[in-house]
Amino acid sequence: MQMRFGLAIAVCGLAASSLAARADWFRDETPPPNAKPLSTIIKTVEERNLGTITEVEFDDGKWEIEVHQAGGKEIEVHVDAISGQISQK
Repeated sequence: MQMRFGLAIAVCGLAASSLAARADWFRDETPPPNAKPLSTIIKTVEERNLGTITEVEFDDGKWEIEVHQAGGKEIEVHVDAISGQISQK
């Protein structure tokens, strides 16, 4: 019984240390200091007349912008945060 208790404590300690090491995984990523302002990014996408922007998220160094088009089609546009380069996914 005492051996099980010790094993349980060891497993919990290992799990806690693993979570602490990955604490940054739960944080939202933010653009770098030299990134273009989000308002500029949005304006650039809007000028392409792709549709209605419904969601914007920053992930892996780029803005991921969800756009709904006429007829119900949904596309995702990726915009480099620094250069403003647009690519469709």
